[in-house]
Amino acid sequence: MYELAIGAILVALFFDFINGFHDAANSIATVVGTRILKPLQAVSLAASANFVGPFLFGTAVAATVGKGIIDPSFVTIEMVIAALIGAIAWNLITWLWGFPSSSSHALIGGIIGAGIASVGTHAILFGGLEKVLIGIVVSPVVGFIVAFFLATLIITIFAKRKPAKVNSVFGRLQLVSSTYFSLTHGANDGQKTMGIIALILLTEGITTEFEVPLFVIVISAAAIGLGTFFGGWRIVKTMAVKITQLKPYQGFAAETGGATILAVLAHAGIPASTTHGISGAIMGAGAVRRLSAVRWGVGKRIVWAWIITIPASAAVAYATMAVIKFFI
Repeated sequence: MYELAIGAILVALFFDFINGFHDAANSIATVVGTRILKPLQAVSLAASANFVGPFLFGTAVAATVGKGIIDPSFVTIEMVIAALIGAIAWNLITWLWGFPSSSSHALIGGIIGAGIASVGTHAILFGGLEKVLIGIVVSPVVGFIVAFFLATLIITIFAKRKPAKVNSVFGRLQLVSSTYFSLTHGANDGQKTMGIIALILLTEGITTEFEVPLFVIVISAAAIGLGTFFGGWRIVKTMAVKITQLKPYQGFAAETGGATILAVLAHAGIPASTTHGISGAIMGAGAVRRLSAVRWGVGKRIVWAWIITIPASAAVAYATMAVIKFFI
């Protein structure tokens, strides 16, 4: 009776795994780029924190994704599957390109595309989309500003200290800031899949109201943690090396700035992009030495990937839903 629902949940967990795989760079790029940890050490730390994160920040983001983008009364299992296929396809395409696009916005684009293909634009809840747009703007801009000023503050305070000593201190502190960012990454991104699975349970009548049971939190956290452990190294290279070369104090500033904005947005129920947040923070921390230290050409290509993520994943989901409707 529930075979289709089980299949949809498995697809959602596969998306969650791909999310962690695709976004591994977000959690470990700076700590690898500054050579504080070896890649395997960094990814193990990030995977563990990604698993713990969803338990710490509530389920406000899950509610936004699950019932804030498309009216749940219009949702079908087929629509959910089409949305997930759109998000997964775009994630894999950008992974092949080595571009750190947003898994969160790929999922939201998939939901929008599948919803329009299935029932039309009247099912879209524009209040939820406003939250998404807030996250798109706030996470990279505020991430840049916070990281820039935190790195500037560090330079000012430690101006008379030997660089080797400063690097040693902030190298150790990066273990803390990297864990902090991984926790907020797991909390924000892990909640998206929780919201989708909770929506599946509601659609199939397994639950009578939108809620996120404990077992959903556990399996979603496990999936994103495993994905992070087996993370995509193509994007790590872009994030850790191609944008800018970071010193440990800059890595600390980038991770702390990015994590703080993600924590605030998670509590507010805004499905922000961890990719946007950490990319902006890396640029901000890199620019503190001099603007030319940031490879703005790479940043420009990343921004274009951000811009087309929602429409691209929406198009794939729309096409998938059209095919499904043709055969059912």
